[in-house]
Amino acid sequence: MCKRIFDIIFSLILIFILIPFFLIISILILIDSKGGVIFKQIRVGKNGKLFTLYKFRSMYINKENNSLLTVGNDKRITRVGKVLRKTKLDELPQLFNILKGDMSFVGPRPEVPEYVKYYTEEQRKVLSIRPGLTDYASLYFINEAEILANAQNPEEYYIKEIIPKKISLSLKYVEKPTIWNDFVILAKTFFKILRLN
Repeated sequence: MCKRIFDIIFSLILIFILIPFFLIISILILIDSKGGVIFKQIRVGKNGKLFTLYKFRSMYINKENNSLLTVGNDKRITRVGKVLRKTKLDELPQLFNILKGDMSFVGPRPEVPEYVKYYTEEQRKVLSIRPGLTDYASLYFINEAEILANAQNPEEYYIKEIIPKKISLSLKYVEKPTIWNDFVILAKTFFKILRLN
C-alpha cells in the first residue's frame, strides 16, 4: 500500500512539474516528423494483465518495418527521437501509466506479449508485481540497443540471451520490493542516465 501511495503522489507531482516539458517535447516531435505525439504499445502487466504503455513517439511512422526491437542506430528513429531515447525522456508519458496503476516507478520492465510467451513458469514470477520504469535489469541493459547491434541475429539473441538475464535480475527485485530499494534503484538510474549524456 505504501508503494502505491508513493507512486500516486510522486507521479502527480512530476506530471504537474513537467507539463511545460511535455508541451515542448510534443511540439518538437510534431515539427520533426509526421504522426502523433504519443506512441502506444500493448505490454504485459501484473498477473499477466495487458495494458497500453505510453511513450513519446521517437520513430517515423513506417508500416513496412514493425520490428519490436530497436537495434543500434535504427533508421526508423527521428532526429528528435535520438535525443529523447538517449536521455530517456521518451519514457516520461509512463508517469500516466504509474498514476493509473498499470505500472510503478520501480519494477520489472513490462514486456510485449510476443516475448512473454517464451517465459518459463519460474520466469513468470516477474509478473507477480507491477512492472516499472526501472529496476536492476534496466540498469544493467541501459544500452540494450547497442548490445543488440553487435548481435548477428538481434531477435534470437534477445530471446535466448537478454530475456533470461533480464528476468534473473528482475526476480532479484521481486524478492525484496522495498521502498528503500526503490530509492536506491531510482538514484542509480538517474546518475547512470546522466553519465550516458
